[in-house]
Amino acid sequence: MMARTLNIPNFITLTRLLSVPLIVSLILSQQLTAAFYLFALAGLSDALDGFLARIFKARTLLGAYLDPIADKALLVGVYAALGRVGLIDLWVVVLVIFRDALIVGGILLLSLLKGEVNMKPLLISKINTVIQLSFALFVLGQGNAVFGVPNASLYIGYIVAMTTVLSGATYVKLGLNCFNGADRQACE
Repeated sequence: MMARTLNIPNFITLTRLLSVPLIVSLILSQQLTAAFYLFALAGLSDALDGFLARIFKARTLLGAYLDPIADKALLVGVYAALGRVGLIDLWVVVLVIFRDALIVGGILLLSLLKGEVNMKPLLISKINTVIQLSFALFVLGQGNAVFGVPNASLYIGYIVAMTTVLSGATYVKLGLNCFNGADRQACE
């Protein structure tokens, strides 16, 4: 059952989306502590809006589109800003942004060619999102200095890269199966 379009979960999601320019601005102006707290709240809002939508049966078509847009905008914006100020290696930033662009482009292409495509988030994608969020929080919280582990962000960056590639490859495989008609469930 679809709920009203303007509901609390959608408001939370919209707030997360609107927080992206502020978080990016804070990172670019080296106000990392403020960026850390705002980014942490934005990350928690992702879990909260989904939880509220499920328990109150408040899922909407708007929310189905708005939530992944807000997630991608948040991660892409934060990774781009962290890369710009030199806190995350450029290759990690490019990989994260490329994966999201590939997924969005693939869905748009499939929608144009095949009609309606309902791709649901995969487990590996959810794991990847958590790892990407955690890595950005680690960097914003200046984890290398706090924990005193040399090159910790480099090693965590490798984990981000691994899950990003695995998630992206899984979506590409599903998209190709959908496009070729080899797997009808891939398109549903």
